[in-house]
Amino acid sequence: MAIEGEQEFSTEVDASITQCFNTLVDFDAYPSWSSPIQSAAVLERHGNKLGRLVEFELDMKLRTVRYVLEYQYEKPHRLLWQSQEGDVESIDGEYLLEKLGPKKTRVTCRQRIVLGFWVPGPIRSLIERTALRQSVLELKAEAEKRARSA
Repeated sequence: MAIEGEQEFSTEVDASITQCFNTLVDFDAYPSWSSPIQSAAVLERHGNKLGRLVEFELDMKLRTVRYVLEYQYEKPHRLLWQSQEGDVESIDGEYLLEKLGPKKTRVTCRQRIVLGFWVPGPIRSLIERTALRQSVLELKAEAEKRARSA
């Protein structure tokens, strides 16, 4: 049974698990391939150089939203995040990467968002359903593009 507000979407990506992971942790590149992200900046890094605190600014059509996520990693299989501050009440989620073959990975994203500001019910549902799916499909396109270039 899903937690209220939790969304999940999976897809297969024609790229290695390492290529998928490296695409996910390249936060500075997000504005070039993730359509709602206007800016992304790593504010603090873990000792292994992976981003720990990352600030995002998103165009949500109704308004621009800013928030900071704290990331933890189980390289190369999992990224977890939790909001630390910003315009959204709370965000938590994870990317799970499952190796299906040398150049094939199943990518699953689970996320729960509590906006903390009023959005009409039908619009909120549409945003929740489509935003997660769109972000995973855009990740797929970018990881596959990087894999073809490698």
